[in-house]
Amino acid sequence: MERARAEHARPLARRPLVTLLTAAALAASGLTALTSAARAADADLARNGGFESALDGWTCTAGTTVTSPVHSGTAALKATPAGADNARCSQTVSVEPDSQYTLSGYVRGTYVYLGASGTGTTDVSTWAQSAPDWQQLTTTFRTGPSTSKVTIYTHGWYGTGAYHADDISLIGPGGGTQQPPAVPGGLKTGSVTSSSVALSWSPVPGATGYAVYRDGARAGTVTGTSTTVSGLSPSTAYSFQVAAVNDAGESARSATVTATTAQRPDDGGGSSGLPAHALVGYLHASFANGSGYTRMADVPDSWDVIDLAFGEPTSVTSGDIRFERCPIAECPNVESDAEFKAAIKAKQAAGKKVLISIGGQNGQVQLTTTAARDKFVSSVSAIIDEYGLDGLDIDFEGHSLSLNADDTDFKNPKTPVIVNLISAVKTLKAKYGDGFVLTMAPETFFVQLGYQYYGTGKWGGQDPRAGAYLPVIHALRDDLTLLHVQDYNSGSIMGLDNQYHSMGGADFHIAMTDMLLTGFPVAGDANNVFPPLRPDQVAIGMPASTQAGNGHVSSAEVNKALNCLIRKTDCGSYATHGTWPDLRGLMTWSINWDRYANWEFQKNFDAYFG
Repeated sequence: MERARAEHARPLARRPLVTLLTAAALAASGLTALTSAARAADADLARNGGFESALDGWTCTAGTTVTSPVHSGTAALKATPAGADNARCSQTVSVEPDSQYTLSGYVRGTYVYLGASGTGTTDVSTWAQSAPDWQQLTTTFRTGPSTSKVTIYTHGWYGTGAYHADDISLIGPGGGTQQPPAVPGGLKTGSVTSSSVALSWSPVPGATGYAVYRDGARAGTVTGTSTTVSGLSPSTAYSFQVAAVNDAGESARSATVTATTAQRPDDGGGSSGLPAHALVGYLHASFANGSGYTRMADVPDSWDVIDLAFGEPTSVTSGDIRFERCPIAECPNVESDAEFKAAIKAKQAAGKKVLISIGGQNGQVQLTTTAARDKFVSSVSAIIDEYGLDGLDIDFEGHSLSLNADDTDFKNPKTPVIVNLISAVKTLKAKYGDGFVLTMAPETFFVQLGYQYYGTGKWGGQDPRAGAYLPVIHALRDDLTLLHVQDYNSGSIMGLDNQYHSMGGADFHIAMTDMLLTGFPVAGDANNVFPPLRPDQVAIGMPASTQAGNGHVSSAEVNKALNCLIRKTDCGSYATHGTWPDLRGLMTWSINWDRYANWEFQKNFDAYFG
């Protein structure tokens, strides 16, 4: 981030605005006019400079389009700097070498910049220190003798609030043919699963990439001539199109193909025998705290998934996971191993799922080597087999997961701790089959924060843990039974409305869950979207009581969140992107703390879902 700050340091005085002179004005001034051929070649090269087509053509770290205020037309850009992000929006434009260009645009806000980089001569920028109403910014540059592309951009300043931009233009001779590519042909479907459809099409000369559309909405872009669209619902019909893209723009869309996803197997990774709405809770099985020890046999039947907390490693990087029952000195009422195992079997006979949860606050797990990966598989298998468990809950916290500086694509991770964890879980799934229950309980920092930040970031300096769960969730989404993000002990997180949301009410749970069910661009990149999860894969994580963790909300607020997401009522100021009656349910930390609070969380769940 130091590099970014140096490039765009605040100037000491405003630079003069340069206006574009017409040919007549040039002649009147006595200056040498452009040749007729050069004048004829001049055009506005900025794509979608008025933002009428949303962010098409632009890459933004934290931007969206709004209908008010606008300088002209029906839309304008709104971008909000936050933390170490200056909310930069940019696009790369083809230009002619050794040619003159004028960059212009209208802005509102405090410390708003407009500039061009990669000119081959002197990169330029101009800025408005304070623009309470629309103000035009203009600057000029000349390209270098071998320059064929420049990047134009606008951005704000760190932490100074939202800015607006509209009607951005780059006037000068166009580079190359400046023609969008032809329409792709030969679009066809390939392998179809319950949650994905494979697509392929014929290559288009001159295309630098392809935009893929699902049901009329852009689902992402790829550079090759095939892709797999994932995150789909089972037994559902979808339509697909593809368009070819180059620097001049996007072609018309191809002919439409349709596909219906397969029915999910009854015992597959999606439902795994859970009820339509499930209650998930953690049972303190290896330790005691202020909530006291709760015996397995004393867990009420309302709890559908019971996560045994916790399996922990012998060392951070060993991969050797051990599960130790709470010692009698710490838990005087602890049952024997035989009683514990018998109670697990009784729960399972009643249709409940009992899992081993790995990690927790103190159980840092870093599978840095393949040896640690293999030890993780064998040691977790030993725990599952000894206690006859139904599966695994991944509760990696703290510094268990982080991304290497060169790991920037959540769809193709290469950091060892990420790759090895994915491989280990896939091995466990293959060993135990479709009935294997897989759940995850990441913190918001590792998931929803990925909307703004992913790893160390383009310029470095960000926390490498930001969004680090996203590649794990994505790689395992077809095997994932439940994701229940911990909506507690969390800082403020930006939602899809580009507003920050804080713990303490229904709004936080609504915004955070909406992100999982809608999908979101990772690090603000509209071409790199984390696909939505199925609603039956998502539960909302909440503390059971005020003693259990920061962010506890009353039963009334719990119900508001459920009403909004399931019925689209009680939504407050946040507008969700859908209605999800199949939302799986709630997770809480913890069963022990809920017992301590007279089972308030459980009772409310039972009353709500009846």
